[in-house]
Amino acid sequence: MKYKMIFLDIDGTLTNSEKKITPKTKAALIKAQEMGIIAAIASGRPDKGVSKYIKELELERFGGYVLSYNGGRIREMKTGRTVIERSIAPQVFAEAHRFAHVSGVDILTYRGDVILAENPENKYLEIESRINGMPVEIHPDITSAVFFNVPKCLLLGDGDRMSDLEPNLKVRLFGRADVFRSEPFFLEVMPYKTDKAAAIANLCAVLGIEREETMAFGDGFNDVSMISHAGMGVAMENACEAAKKAADFITLSNEDDGIAYALEKFVF
Repeated sequence: MKYKMIFLDIDGTLTNSEKKITPKTKAALIKAQEMGIIAAIASGRPDKGVSKYIKELELERFGGYVLSYNGGRIREMKTGRTVIERSIAPQVFAEAHRFAHVSGVDILTYRGDVILAENPENKYLEIESRINGMPVEIHPDITSAVFFNVPKCLLLGDGDRMSDLEPNLKVRLFGRADVFRSEPFFLEVMPYKTDKAAAIANLCAVLGIEREETMAFGDGFNDVSMISHAGMGVAMENACEAAKKAADFITLSNEDDGIAYALEKFVF
């Protein structure tokens, strides 16, 4: 099988525990692109949080793509154009906000390269800000600042709590937004029928690439659909059980150059 496109989750997949791409993984991905394979970052992160990895993998030079916001926004790096973009209406955000308040958890969303939030003391807000290198703008009532369509929003809380809330919010927003956990402490609200698998399918249709000609690497809850959809779905050794069950192959961990190992095995 000749693969034409590789999709890469970032956290826990492309990067190690220090949020860095190791030299061996970087070299393997540069080699794949030199062979003519298109590389695409597929991440729940906003655009700002992906920028440094675009540069490291030279996606602009090779004509790669970025699927940010779990596939809600797809950009072509060589031209900078947005290929596909989906968003959540302010009314849907307001509904998610009401649910968060009744449930006693916090919520955040994005405006450009700024995170909008209500509770500056939330430890998970600090994680989102730090990982993506984005400043936080605090609003006592965030709905007063959200009068525009947003790319997504996050409910923030401990894993057990997010697990309990997930099915209830899915029912509450059914037909208007998709709900899933990207991390144990992040409950994501996305535009309806938007996830990494849908984004891959849409982009491949634009590019004329068959599903069987794709590889996808991931480790988290929000990677399961992408791993299931790709012609070769690869879960990292450190992946959650759902991702491993969905995978065609389980590679080495993100600490042990699992991407490079799989590329050596199936591509090079």
